[in-house]
Amino acid sequence: MTDETFDTDLILAIFKLVWSRRAETSDEKDEAINVEVGASTSKKNRGTTANASSLKVSCELLRFFVTEAVQRAAILAEAEGSDKIEATHLERVLPQLLLDF
Repeated sequence: MTDETFDTDLILAIFKLVWSRRAETSDEKDEAINVEVGASTSKKNRGTTANASSLKVSCELLRFFVTEAVQRAAILAEAEGSDKIEATHLERVLPQLLLDF
């Protein structure tokens, strides 16, 4: 049995969205502060990318995280006598899950 993982294109799209939002907020801060004098740095002009192996590892880490969250929420739901996992079950297990990861 093979475990399915997240699509690397989906994860890359999510990463790019986060990177672009961070770049926008950092540009706004730079405009407000304008501390840097002279030519712009090459780091500032470079786009952020991810190689194939880092995307695969990120997909696996996300798969493990989601699987663990669902398993812990299922245990909690079962202990409460429920046969369905609800959002409240996930909300209750996420703080400890985040500390464990």
